[in-house]
Amino acid sequence: MAGSEAAWQAAQMGVQVVLHEMRPKVGTFAHHTGNFAEMVCSNSFRSDDDERNAVGLLHWEMRAAGGLIMEMATAHRLPAGGALAVDREPFAEGVTARLRSHPLISFSEAEVTDLPSGGRWIIATGPLTSTRLAESIRAATGAESLAFFDAIAPIVYAESVDMSVAWMQSRYDKGETVEEQTAYMNCPMDKPQYEAFIDALLAADKTQFHEGETAGYFDGCLPIEVMAERGRETLRFGPMKPVGLTNPHRPDVKPYAVVQLRRDNKLGTLYNIVGFQTKMKYGAQTDVFRMIPGLENASFARLGGIHRNTFLNSPTLLDAQMRLKLRPNLRFAGQVTGVEGYVESAAMGLLAGRMAAAEILGRELPPPPPETAMGALITHITGGADAKTFQPMNVNFGLFPPIDARGGRKGRKDRYKAYTDRAKAAFTQWLAT
Repeated sequence: MAGSEAAWQAAQMGVQVVLHEMRPKVGTFAHHTGNFAEMVCSNSFRSDDDERNAVGLLHWEMRAAGGLIMEMATAHRLPAGGALAVDREPFAEGVTARLRSHPLISFSEAEVTDLPSGGRWIIATGPLTSTRLAESIRAATGAESLAFFDAIAPIVYAESVDMSVAWMQSRYDKGETVEEQTAYMNCPMDKPQYEAFIDALLAADKTQFHEGETAGYFDGCLPIEVMAERGRETLRFGPMKPVGLTNPHRPDVKPYAVVQLRRDNKLGTLYNIVGFQTKMKYGAQTDVFRMIPGLENASFARLGGIHRNTFLNSPTLLDAQMRLKLRPNLRFAGQVTGVEGYVESAAMGLLAGRMAAAEILGRELPPPPPETAMGALITHITGGADAKTFQPMNVNFGLFPPIDARGGRKGRKDRYKAYTDRAKAAFTQWLAT
């Protein structure tokens, strides 16, 4: 997705492009053709509502920027209510045909096994980067590991947490600034609540590995269910330990266990559930995690999951132009940068292609404003996220600078419409420059 969009955008700006694709000569376990933009998971680009949905807004921005992926998705869409679902084979064939017919794009079917030392390159290898190239990326970035089964924790919208139950406090009251003091939300459990939670956790439906796959988990990301299977008290002496905290709602009652949520972005709109990386299926996650006091009505920006992944710690490694800081002739785009999803990956390809072409043409293209969907994503991956806990992220309104709700827009739908109105105006202005 990202490489196809990057090539298209750069060529549309008048720059000659060579698009490297190792398939079908070198395949992966997930791909079946040599077509560009082959969809290997869902056939959905999710919501197409550009007035009240962050991914729908991203669709709008990509269309406004002449995006090839969105053009072909729209041309091959299937009935799916408010979602943009596509007929995956004609979609990939359409993307491939458009790229192959462009006079400024040529093609190489050889596998790229090492990061090039010269020229300007965009690395958009996705979550299934070939082993040899992954090793070259690892050597260039100093990352200890790029490919692993990675269990990730859910992220909750801060506004959906019941603060009459939860409270803000860092363990042992560490932190002197307001930002440090609001780094954690705490949700208390008594013993019956904890026991019921453990029972539900152990009984929940879990994602199973494909045949032949083994679970080499990312260090520090052991799924919470695996911890619970080691003993009913394991979590209470691990991520749910109740020490160093005082519940201001009931200061005389010591919680039996405490679930902590840690601020996940600079805006303080998103919080991740600390230590709650999981391989539970999505439906089970919402049922089990809403058993936590204070999260009964939680709204999730991202649910947890487990999958094989390859991505950079982009907040540490990439600059605002998506260039590798140590080797600025290399840009990275797509899922390898730490965005999650077809649309987000293609959007980062769109930006990388335009930025690279602008540089070749002798000018610098600034990133879109953070009030836009693309701007929110690139801001997140190149410095807005906490590098220590960086994990792949879908676009969501929690990444955007907050809207001032005091002007009469109090409902969630009105607030989301305010986000999209502001974003469209900012993105239109960015395109004009």
